[in-house]
Amino acid sequence: MKIVVTIPTYNEIENIEKLVGEILAQDFGADRQVEVLVTDDHSPDGTWEAVAAMAASNPRVHLLDREPPRGRGLAGRDGFVWGLDHGADIVFEMDADFSHHPRYLPAMVDALAHADVVLGSRRVPGGEDVGRTGLRVGLTVASNIYVQLMLGLRVKDCNSGYRGWRRSALEAVNVAATFSPGPAIVHELLYKARIKKQRIVEIPIIFKDREVGDSTLTFSTLLRSYVTIFRLKWLGITGRLFSRPS
Repeated sequence: MKIVVTIPTYNEIENIEKLVGEILAQDFGADRQVEVLVTDDHSPDGTWEAVAAMAASNPRVHLLDREPPRGRGLAGRDGFVWGLDHGADIVFEMDADFSHHPRYLPAMVDALAHADVVLGSRRVPGGEDVGRTGLRVGLTVASNIYVQLMLGLRVKDCNSGYRGWRRSALEAVNVAATFSPGPAIVHELLYKARIKKQRIVEIPIIFKDREVGDSTLTFSTLLRSYVTIFRLKWLGITGRLFSRPS
């Protein structure tokens, strides 16, 4: 079984080498081949250069140095497509700031034995949100309710960007046609997975806010993501959800 762990990055020089090392150090089992792909938006802090150096000495590490337009969602889409193009049976996506810890990856792989999509979830028993202000936690909870109601999702942590997909699930949702440029990619793909009747499971994780580096998430980015939810709903109603909009 080939597993590709993708990490969309922008200015993560302080985290990326340690994160890649910890991913590859996890015990996935003898029958599982694990590789890491960093999809970087040509970070000015040199993240892409650090990954290129790792890739030059380790065949399990890969770099996708993306051309503009930049965007969290576009980088995520390109990472999923790269994984499929390179023979992955399972493709993961996770953040680069250690809010998604690599120690959960083996259990998430195991969960895919009986599911099509697995989420690292803060909202199921055993999950937790650590190190963030009450305001940010409240915004996350409100956003989660909004997405659940708008898109009819029964997932408890709709905002989780820590997820693994079986190859068949990515093919079912036509991941190459993903259009959300920002964080709403997580909602777009979950909505498409629901429409395509993919089996989604959640396993508990402790989400810990970043300790080093700066987040690129802004209020305007969040606002655009909420608007994208309306667009997703409309595309679903009009039957155009699975073709990339112009």
